[in-house]
Amino acid sequence: MKRARLIYNPSSGREQMKKHLPYVLETLETAGYETSTHATTGKDCAKKAAAQACERDFDLVIAAGGDGTINEVVNGLAEQENRPKLGIIPAGTTNDFARALHIPRDIREACDVLANGRNQHVDVGKVGQQYFINIAGAGTLTELTYEVPSRLKTMIGQVAYYVKGFEKLPSIRPSQVTIEYDGNIFEGKIMLFLVSNTNSVGGFEKLAPNAYLNDGLFDLLILRKTNLADVVRVVTAALRGEHIHDDRVLYVQASKVIVHADQDLQLNLDGEYGGNLPGELINLHNHIEMIVPNKKLSCFLEQD
Repeated sequence: MKRARLIYNPSSGREQMKKHLPYVLETLETAGYETSTHATTGKDCAKKAAAQACERDFDLVIAAGGDGTINEVVNGLAEQENRPKLGIIPAGTTNDFARALHIPRDIREACDVLANGRNQHVDVGKVGQQYFINIAGAGTLTELTYEVPSRLKTMIGQVAYYVKGFEKLPSIRPSQVTIEYDGNIFEGKIMLFLVSNTNSVGGFEKLAPNAYLNDGLFDLLILRKTNLADVVRVVTAALRGEHIHDDRVLYVQASKVIVHADQDLQLNLDGEYGGNLPGELINLHNHIEMIVPNKKLSCFLEQD
């Protein structure tokens, strides 16, 4: 019998996983998996549990929680030579990565994907000794994601991010950076930059409209220095995917991005603090195999 390790965050998404745990285990058993569980207790707990699952030759590791939990599990898997398949049960606040993969927010429906989905290799980003699966970025706007208290996220969900965002808008200041991307160079003041692996970032489903999870390329988006009114206008356009045509936005694709900043600039990896720049971001093509919905998905480039 195949073996699965369920790594779940008991406090994510109004603590839904704890309520559905019996159903999840029953579904996995019916699908042919002997399943054990690991409830996370703090920072890096999910990463360590995922690394142990590799060492113990599990066939499947399931990350149940928000984007932060998924990021930790990916970091535990990505650095190992023997990597089990990865499954996801979205049970967090924004669930950007799961949304990009069209994995249902409903826990029971997400379990159905685990039981009946197909296997698909996906790209993983690496910067230094850290990995990310969805997004890396820096700038004042990106910092709000890890300034929102966990308790607030649990209570009011994604609205917590928008509350914090409106608080920070008046204090946004540009940063002087040099960004190299596949032999090209951007130099100037920016409001933020994002290196995306999917089209779903911070609840925006069209922020990187040309992104594919298996093309070996990041989508690099840079918002140049601008005023507060234009920031609001660009953000509004991003809801429709029209921001990429704005002259204040640079939108390109690259397999490697190197960023230098003239001041301390915090790097955000999948919504979590990832240290300070400078950094070299590398796309690891098809580095992890996942279970995804068994249908044609727009997030994957069709390959022969």
